Amino acid sequence: MTVRIPTILRTYTGGRSEVTADGGTLRDVLADLEKNHQGIAARVLDDQGKLRRFVNVYVNDDDVRFAEGLDTPTPDGAGVSIIPAVAGGC
Repeated sequence: MTVRIPTILRTYTGGRSEVTADGGTLRDVLADLEKNHQGIAARVLDDQGKLRRFVNVYVNDDDVRFAEGLDTPTPDGAGVSIIPAVAGGC
């Protein structure tokens, strides 16, 4: 499947905005990403292995926080998007 990588994490993917990864769940996909792009998982997951608070992850168009989290299925042909949360204000 295709994983869309935000600009801030592209140093781990050699500058690529999209990479491929395998896995039946988001947890598996992130493990495969880490295997092929060492260091990226630590930027997406906290010390307890949970998604970082300010990182949003989508499987297709579904926010995994409202699905099954890291156990969200990633069927063949699915797309995963990693999107850092943006804060703003005056």
